[in-house]
Amino acid sequence: MFGFNRWHLFQMVAATLCVVGACSLFLMYFIPAPPSKFTIAAGVKNQTYEAIAKRYREILARSHVDLEVRLTNGAAENIELLNDPTSGIKVGIVQGGISDGDQSPDLLSLGRINYQIFWIFYSVTETLNDLRQLKGKRIAVGPQGSGQRVMAEKILGISGVTSENTSMQALSAQGAVDALNDGNVDALFLPFALDAPILHSLLKNPRFRPMNFTEAEALIRIFPFLVRLVLPRAVLDFAGIIPATELILIASPNVVLVRKDIHPALINLLAQAIIEEHGKPGIFQKAGEFPTQVDPEYPMSATAVDFYKNGPSFLNKYLPHWIVPHVLRLLAVLLAGGAIIYPLFNLAPKLYQWLLQDRMRRLYRRLRIVEEAAQTELTASQVVSLQAELEDIDRAARVLPQRHSDLFFILEHHITLTRTQLASRLVEMRSRIAKVV
Repeated sequence: MFGFNRWHLFQMVAATLCVVGACSLFLMYFIPAPPSKFTIAAGVKNQTYEAIAKRYREILARSHVDLEVRLTNGAAENIELLNDPTSGIKVGIVQGGISDGDQSPDLLSLGRINYQIFWIFYSVTETLNDLRQLKGKRIAVGPQGSGQRVMAEKILGISGVTSENTSMQALSAQGAVDALNDGNVDALFLPFALDAPILHSLLKNPRFRPMNFTEAEALIRIFPFLVRLVLPRAVLDFAGIIPATELILIASPNVVLVRKDIHPALINLLAQAIIEEHGKPGIFQKAGEFPTQVDPEYPMSATAVDFYKNGPSFLNKYLPHWIVPHVLRLLAVLLAGGAIIYPLFNLAPKLYQWLLQDRMRRLYRRLRIVEEAAQTELTASQVVSLQAELEDIDRAARVLPQRHSDLFFILEHHITLTRTQLASRLVEMRSRIAKVV
């Protein structure tokens, strides 16, 4: 009726499929599906970072995500791996004071997760109450590439204790304890978790004693990434009175770092694992104190901050994480389609009315030609031809929508008048022919 045929329908379908395909490719690029496997840089085997990473792996496995734990020498190596886009490492656990946002611009923080507490143990045959007294001694400070060694060297360095005047030996935790037992080192300067068996064995050993960081207040002013902690007497073992005295300690908060190009869905999963693992109260923290929503060294991930403040999004609450990007794509397509279709719906009635009026104008032009021809001298066959044309116009008008509109009634009125006129002319002609015969 409006010049619309199957070819036009095919063109519309083809154009629609092309637009949908282009939108899908566009959205697949900007809203990619999250990977089902990624790697976290942890630390030395059987140490704190590895234990944390394994716990994250257990939590993420419930969401059918495989977290591969890569063992490293510690925080310093983890930073190097995170800064290398070809390393395959998207997540790493490090401690404060190793790097910052200026040195590592491609990294984001998921918040501080707990304290890495530094301890100094030495023989009871000596009395050490000042870092400067370690000058010239043999000290176990952790392996090369570890964050603990970097931190120990920074803290000892401002006390005048350097590798030039002191023997700093690269030993693991157990190696340092063995060397202290054997008399091969005079002290160890290493981090231990409060629940670490090796720490409890040192605190129970009558041959060694922990050193108080008596100038901890000055240290945290010099190194803002450090915190001062006080460990109460007997808090680790009340019956055994461990520790035997109150201890002043220093600690560097650990932080989970991610590359900026990590998928946001993985950040949500990691944030959930961090809350579950580190949100509980402890000796040095209240419930909910970790993870932190600010980081003094690295920019915070906006996705993680939003998760900590508001919890999982509506979609993440009720859908598996791998479905959420597909739903977001669908919503984006629907939103874009709505933005296009809604104006078309507003325009469609006007376009529809214009098409009807245009069709009606064409019928009027045909009717006007018939009316003008009816005013001339005609033969009977010409009148019959005009009647056929008029009936064709009438049939075309009757298939139009809005047959109850004023325009339709006006057109029909003119058709009726012209039909009557032509019928009269034909009757008149036939009468004249009959009289002549």
